[in-house]
Amino acid sequence: MVKKWRYIWSFMFVLLIGLGIYSDVSEDGKKAAEKQVISIADGGWDSMQVHNFIAAFIIENGYDYPVDFVNGSSIATFTGLTKGEIDVYMELWYNNMEEPYLEAKAAGDVVELSTNLVTDDQGFFVPTYVIEGDPEKGIEPMAPDLKTVEDLKKYPELFKDPSDPSKGVIIGAPSGTVIHDVLEEKVNTYGLNEYYNYFTPGSAGAVSASIEKAFMNNEAWVGYQWSPTWTMTKYDMTRLEEPAYNEEIFNKNFGTAFPENPAYIVANAEFTKRAPEVTEFLSNYQTSNVLTGEALLYMQENEATPEEAALWFLENYEKVWTEWLPEDIAEKVKSALSGVTL
Repeated sequence: MVKKWRYIWSFMFVLLIGLGIYSDVSEDGKKAAEKQVISIADGGWDSMQVHNFIAAFIIENGYDYPVDFVNGSSIATFTGLTKGEIDVYMELWYNNMEEPYLEAKAAGDVVELSTNLVTDDQGFFVPTYVIEGDPEKGIEPMAPDLKTVEDLKKYPELFKDPSDPSKGVIIGAPSGTVIHDVLEEKVNTYGLNEYYNYFTPGSAGAVSASIEKAFMNNEAWVGYQWSPTWTMTKYDMTRLEEPAYNEEIFNKNFGTAFPENPAYIVANAEFTKRAPEVTEFLSNYQTSNVLTGEALLYMQENEATPEEAALWFLENYEKVWTEWLPEDIAEKVKSALSGVTL
């Protein structure tokens, strides 16, 4: 008899909810339950993760959609985007993904929503004190005539590889990133492989740690950097000159400077139909190297997570993100943010 009444009550409970009589389930809760999860690609680097959490907070609290992140390499997550397994890509670096991106766009699989930010600050860098010295720190110039990538051939001993003292070492990008292969070919194209070993670090964090160590100890360092990163925001670094960008040469062997590189916000085409209001928000989403760099520096100096850096951004740059949203949605996000403490 007890089981029978349990079944009857369960049936009545579902019926009452369906009729809107039972009020313990909020309207917002019902709306959220009706909406499908929005999945965002996570390629693993800090700036992308910060933008992911900024977007997720707004989507969850402003538009009542649940959000999930899908981890993987650049290629794997982009493939997921084209197949509809992932809905949104918050930081797709065009030059690193040009061919598959243009193919997917032409096929109608993905839609470009916005330019999140643009960088023209990408290449081989050294600490500025390596070239100019730093009188305040008592550092003499180590390589005063170092201006170009070609000039590196004069200085392998300055950038000596601890594991192979017969050569210098150029710090590259982590394996699994598209830019890793580009940099390795650049080193070979410029003939630097005769003088330097190209070192593949285990993570972006390992690259940052090597730069931080160099600055702490006033040591020479050379390797790949780009904006935005917290290291480029915090430290004074100089990009070594390469031959002016030439599309034909670059496509052949990467033997010129990098072209200007936009980071797009891209969505799966079907997603734009499923969530048009979120699509409109993402179409308005735009930051910059400077803004993103500040968030990354906050993250580093406060030992914060990407999620905490995103909340810091939302708290400190309200004038920026409220421009992306309708007034009523912005008010919902502000209300949610008021209940958050860093």
